[in-house]
Order: sequence, then C-alpha cells, then structure tokens
Amino acid sequence: MLGKVYIIGAGPGDEGLITAKGLKIIKQADVILYDRLANPKLLNQAQEEAQLFYVGKKAGEHYRTQTEINQLLIEQAQAGKLVARLKGGDPFIFGRGGEEATTLVEAGIEFEIIPGITSPIAVPAYAGIPLTHRDFNSSVAFVTGHESPTKDQSQVNWSQLATGVGSLVILMGVRKLPQIVPQLIDAGRDRQTPVALVRWGTRAKQETLVGTLENIVSKVEEANFKPPAIIIVGEVVKLRKKLNWFEKKELFGKSIVVTRPQKQAQDFCQSLATAGAKVIEAPAIEIKPPVDYQELDNKLEQLKSYDWVIFTSVNGVKYVIERLFSLGEDVRALAGVKLCAIGSKTAAKLKSYGLRVDYIPEDYVSESILAGFSEQDLTSKKFLLPRANLARAALKEGLLDLGAEVDNITAYQTVEGSGNNQVIKRLKEGEIDLITFTSSSTVRNFMNGLGSNYKKLLRGVDIACIGPITAGTARKYGLTVEIIANEYTIAGLTEAIKKYYRRD
Repeated sequence: MLGKVYIIGAGPGDEGLITAKGLKIIKQADVILYDRLANPKLLNQAQEEAQLFYVGKKAGEHYRTQTEINQLLIEQAQAGKLVARLKGGDPFIFGRGGEEATTLVEAGIEFEIIPGITSPIAVPAYAGIPLTHRDFNSSVAFVTGHESPTKDQSQVNWSQLATGVGSLVILMGVRKLPQIVPQLIDAGRDRQTPVALVRWGTRAKQETLVGTLENIVSKVEEANFKPPAIIIVGEVVKLRKKLNWFEKKELFGKSIVVTRPQKQAQDFCQSLATAGAKVIEAPAIEIKPPVDYQELDNKLEQLKSYDWVIFTSVNGVKYVIERLFSLGEDVRALAGVKLCAIGSKTAAKLKSYGLRVDYIPEDYVSESILAGFSEQDLTSKKFLLPRANLARAALKEGLLDLGAEVDNITAYQTVEGSGNNQVIKRLKEGEIDLITFTSSSTVRNFMNGLGSNYKKLLRGVDIACIGPITAGTARKYGLTVEIIANEYTIAGLTEAIKKYYRRD
C-alpha cells in the first residue's frame, strides 16, 4: 500500500509560526525531509522512531540535489510511509513545492499541501515594516533574486517593477544586489528610496540593515551582510523607527544556555525565547529513576508512621507519587501525614494530585525549612526526605540537631547529561552571552563537561544561578556569578536575567 506525502510550510524560522495542521503531521510522520531554513526545533515534535533526512540547500552547496530529493520522497511513499516534507516558509512561494508536487503526481503518489507563513510577509513584520500602508502605498510584489540557472534570460522585469509597485520584496537577492539596484534606479526608482535587509528574520539572531538605493550596496559590503536575508524596497521602510517591536525585546540578541534537564526546561526556554533570547539547550543533568526501588518502597509502605514528608523538588513529588501508584496505593496513603514543599512549583505539583501542603518556607532553601521548624519540639518526630541521590546533607543534619528522626531516601537520580558539545564550539566562537544554572548538579556536570580549559572558554560569559546554594557551587569553580534570582524559581530567575540586561 502506498504512503502519502505532506508538503508542509514550516514558516519563516520562529517555530511558533508553524500551522496547527503542519505540527500535527510532524507528530504523526514516519519520515521527515527537512530544509536548511526549517527550524530544527520542530523536529523535537517528531516521533522517536521517525526517520529524519536533512535535504538542505544553500547557494553553491547542495546536500542533496532536487532530483535526489524527489526520488527520496517517492521511495519513502512507495514503502508505505507517511512522509512530511518540511520546507521553510511556504512551499508554493519560491519553495519549489510545485516541482515536488508535480513529481509526486507523475509517480502516482497521493499528497497534500499544507501552506506556511511565508517569509516575505513575516520577516518584514518582525522588522517593524508593514508591506502596505495607506499613507505610503497600496501594492506589493514578491520577487526572487535567484532564478533557475537553466533559464536563457531573466523573467523578472525590473524596469516595470521599479515604478509599477509600491513595496518590492526580494528573496534570495543579497548576492545579486549590485546588479538589481542599478536596474531599479535606471528604470526610474528614486535613489533615496528606503531599503532594508533582514537576515535570519523572525529568529533570535535577526539582523536588520537599513539604507537607500543609493547606498545600500556599499552598506552591505561594509557590514559583510550575508544571506539568508529578505530585501524590502519602499517608503514603508521608514515606519521601522516607530514599529520595530521584535528587536526591542528585553533579551533580544542574547544567546543563553539552559543547562536544566530537557523535559523540565520547556517553560524556562519558552519564557527566555518570548523575551527575545536565542536559547541553546545543553542539559547538564538527566533525571532517572533510582537504581533500586527497595529502600523507597520500604519507606512508602511505612508512610503512616511519619509525621512529615518534605518534598524539595517537583521531581521528588513525581517519583514518589508514581511509585505509590505502582505499588497499588494512591494519595490516601499520605492521610494524616503533614507535607512540606520547597517552592511554589513543588507545592503546585502536590496540589495537582489533590494534596494540600502544610508548610512552604519563605525562602526556597533547606536552611529556611530548618528556621521554620526551629521553634517546634521535634523530639521523636519522624521525617521522610525523598530526594535526589546527590542531595545536600544540610537538611537531614539540621533536622537531626533539632531532635527529629530522619530517613533520607533516594527517590530519583541526577546523572550527567550530554549537552556540552555544541556549547563548547559556540564558546570558542564567542557566541554565548549567558549560562544558566538551576541546581548544584547542573553546575558540577556542566563544568566537568567543559574540561580543564573551562576558565578560558567562559571568559566574558555571564553566569546566572537560581539561588545562593547553586551560586556557591559555581563560585567553588572560580566563576563570577552576575545574576542570582531573588525568588528561587524559574520565574524568578527569568525576571532576574531580564533585570540584569535592562541596564545595557
């Protein structure tokens, strides 16, 4: 039975601009063929078993030829696969989607087109340039600056376009700009017509260069402004001064490394990206179940003998409750036991299971818990601390000093992650502004991954920590910590980062 091909517009680069239907197919696909300009983060939505084929192309460098891409589409569909052909922008706007669809028709392969938000519309919008405006123009044209090399002559009539439309949007035209500009001027376009080039539009690394037809070629050469970029010619470019919203975001242009475990980093990454940052995920730790459940199981079977259970993280809640369920129990096993939670997120996780928290310390550190219990008589009171395998001993020791009986058990493991390779490369190239740490484990594992040359690699890079304990661990490695959250949460860390860069 033949499969089916979906030719999907991935949008202009910001992964949030994928259509709902396109994202649905990405999640269902057996095979994905993706372009250079399709945001690779979209591939995180694919099934684990999905086959991924990179078929990107750029000027002078084709990883696969168009003929090879067409053949691969046919082969995979003939094997009965659901194939997602992920193309930057919109497949039918200078995306060669029509050629691929024609090939599929000729091979008898069923297909669908899922349109995408095209870059000539989205990129100017992210640069604060409306393509039409009643005070400036009422027409717009999209033109390619890079036509098929097999053509005998250009099909773009620059002499008519020069004065025939209000706004002119040129794709793939950076290298041809020295030839295009004179044709527009010779055909009657005013030399003082504003021009903008927007590189990597809609992404955190977006760059915009503004000039006029008279000087834009020299400005591009001086700035060494490289493709991929969209070129906008027209009076509407003047509106950028007022409407430039994206590049004014608090963290725009900042490259920030997130070392948190990938499954738990989504909210943090999203909040940084929403503020304009380029987020680099480099998980320094992974969260895994304990090597042996026997000790945890024994304590969970004795839950009613405890006066307090202290949860120091969302992970502790997750692994304890899930293990209870695996043992045939449910949250009723905690009836009569008081619960303490470090942090609002941990408390919220308990609440999601229908459990009420009796005590949340004012500060989200072990020392604050001890301060809250210090005025109570804890003699013979039993405490259960389900925590990570490498948790600090301060909480257990402090409770023992107050007279309590304490069982500290491993509910989950933190093990070293594998996210350092891409970071080392970018550190060497000076592409990273900030590294964030959300626990002492992320500090230790990240630094171990950098190796003995870490001081040189981190020269000029800012460090942000979720709280004083994590910051203390960072300082033991000789790091200067510029940012410490006032509230020891992801939201607090995000706000502290924004506040720090507002001073620039």
